[in-house]
Amino acid sequence: MPLLSVDRLSTHYPATDGTVRAVDDVSLEIVEGETVALVGESGCGKSTLGKSLMRLVNPTSGQVTFKGRDVAAMTGKELRSVRRHIQMIFQDPFASLNPRQTIRTILTSPLAVHGIGDRKSREAIAASMVAHVGLPADSLDRYPHEFSGGQRQRIGIARALILQPELVICDEPVSALDLSIQAQILNLLVEMKTELSLSYLFISHDLSVVRYFADRVLVMYLGRIVESAPTAKLWSGAKHPYTQALLAAVPDPSRRKQAAPITGDLPSPHNPPSGCRFHTRCPLATDICWTEDPTYTQLGGGHAVACHHAQ
Repeated sequence: MPLLSVDRLSTHYPATDGTVRAVDDVSLEIVEGETVALVGESGCGKSTLGKSLMRLVNPTSGQVTFKGRDVAAMTGKELRSVRRHIQMIFQDPFASLNPRQTIRTILTSPLAVHGIGDRKSREAIAASMVAHVGLPADSLDRYPHEFSGGQRQRIGIARALILQPELVICDEPVSALDLSIQAQILNLLVEMKTELSLSYLFISHDLSVVRYFADRVLVMYLGRIVESAPTAKLWSGAKHPYTQALLAAVPDPSRRKQAAPITGDLPSPHNPPSGCRFHTRCPLATDICWTEDPTYTQLGGGHAVACHHAQ
């Protein structure tokens, strides 16, 4: 049984003149110990999907099952109990921490909310976690503004891990950091995965990071998954023209054939194109692409694609 199973999940936002289809009919699975990357351009629905899985945003329809329990149907105490096992690392290490709270309060509050230990034991757990993520020993009585961006993201990681979750949703956790700091944070996440037996959903627009970090990649375009494959297989044999264009944008001197760059802007999720949603920007588009939505087809070896003309 997968650790997390998502079946036809949609998250739509009401608008004054219609509906914004941020996530539209998405299905995926994550097994224990796996790192699954979710990639795509800004605005394609990646962060909304992550927040929907956490129920920070309520999905419009579909099912989210964590270890056999339907998260999408939970409320109150039941939802709170499952959130202990699914945590999130947010993109912005500056905005995701309360500037009025010390690191001690930021780290001990989740433990108190879930009734873990007494005050003394919670502070001991917080001190241990601070050391675990490589922060100075005197960090607990300092405030977020006293730390660098990389250190703040380590605090965010510590907050996510302090409840000993099984699944961590990483929403572009290194995109706001310098390159040298990105490497440190990625290495820390890899180390924590091994030590704590974690599974990750790693949301990113940077495929060079994904290539290093992920076991499997899901490619998202305008609210839908258009291709998925093990990382090495996707990198060497992407089938969808959108995926090919994303990979072509990553510097790689070993790659002999380059796909044509993507032209045009991402269409609005308020009014997505008919048929294949990528046809307005696709160099392979034909009449069928304008009228028929492609079927998500399994190709074998964990590779699947939704394209009428997959190469």
